[in-house]
Amino acid sequence: MTGFQRIRKILVGLVMLVVAVIMIISPSDEKYMFVVGVLALGLAIAGLKDIIFYFVMARHMVGGKMILIQGVIIFDFAMITGSLAAVPKIYILLYLIGIHAFSGVVDVLGAMEARRTVDGPWKLKFSHGLVNFALAVACLIFIRKSNTALMIYSLGLIYSAIVRIFSAFRRTSFILIK
Repeated sequence: MTGFQRIRKILVGLVMLVVAVIMIISPSDEKYMFVVGVLALGLAIAGLKDIIFYFVMARHMVGGKMILIQGVIIFDFAMITGSLAAVPKIYILLYLIGIHAFSGVVDVLGAMEARRTVDGPWKLKFSHGLVNFALAVACLIFIRKSNTALMIYSLGLIYSAIVRIFSAFRRTSFILIK
């Protein structure tokens, strides 16, 4: 990981911490629109990043079309998320639960695959997946109390930010081919 990548990871983690704190201290009515806005913006940025990466470099790579397809799908999810502003709050909470559950399962499965194939640090990814899945279950349990569910989501965002900052300081290994 280059120095610029480390700095960018730390800055993104700090922005995530600030967003989580704003969500915790803001009034209840504003939290939903803020969550929808943050999710839509984050997904749009991730989708556009993948689409731009495809046109700059990935179209020359094996499996590059998958990056384009992934970027388009993520951008579509951003547009769907942005359109959730007029729906009842319960649907937004169900959407958040689905995102956390899916992310948790993907992280746990990726960590188990990394454990079998690579001698790298899989424990952090595994714990992050378990926490994401536990957040989804906790939000599902407290779905009737929407303020509690959004508080749990904010705590999950804080945890993700801390993991991101921690991983920026972790030493990365690279392979040298002679």
